[in-house]
Amino acid sequence: MFTCRERLGSSPVEIAFTDRHGGVSEAPFDSLDLSRSRPGRDDELAENLRRLADAFDVPGLATMRQVQGIEVRVVDAPGPVADSCDALVTTARGVALCVRVGDCVPVVLADATHGVVGVAHAGRSGVAAGIVGITVDAMRRRGASDVEAYVGPYVCGGCYEVPASLRDQVADVVPAAYACTTWGTPSLDLGAAVTAQLESAGCIAHDRSRCTRESDDLFSYRRDGDRSGRFAGLVVLREGESA
Repeated sequence: MFTCRERLGSSPVEIAFTDRHGGVSEAPFDSLDLSRSRPGRDDELAENLRRLADAFDVPGLATMRQVQGIEVRVVDAPGPVADSCDALVTTARGVALCVRVGDCVPVVLADATHGVVGVAHAGRSGVAAGIVGITVDAMRRRGASDVEAYVGPYVCGGCYEVPASLRDQVADVVPAAYACTTWGTPSLDLGAAVTAQLESAGCIAHDRSRCTRESDDLFSYRRDGDRSGRFAGLVVLREGESA
């Protein structure tokens, strides 16, 4: 169920990234598909989210309706966020934040000392618009100072082929995004771009990535198109533990 799960030292913060295993979805979405975009599968999604919450030892997950934008919502309880957004922030204990992706970069953020955590959905549009820095700013307005970030699995620069004009457009904003595929065509490295943006914002960035297109344990829209599900990045500030 988890490709990565770890506690931030002795702090009350725990982060995780999921894989595609441990749920109830049938092929080709087998089995822990967390997608909200497929009609008629509400019960399946609810069960997968329940299983994930149980495995992460939380009562539920705060989830987003992501739209490749720059809106950040502050939450204090689990459950679906009413308005669309691409980042969540909380200072509430026991509220697990969830970001869902299929090739975009899932970013998990935490200031364990001051008790502020967040997640961000960094796709091509979000990277160019600065969603990562906007999320860090939102955390700092709520008391965060020393933010650590974890970059989860995404489609790597060697696989994310795009038109040359699109590569130039994004790289003009974030030069670290400029890349080439392993077969020599223009591409984008969104993970490198996100890491550069995190460091520019004064964050410590930790790489927990794998290439989604190259890993059968992960969902990938680039690899499977409409037959791809979604996996998640998670963070929680545990209850009953001092920051």
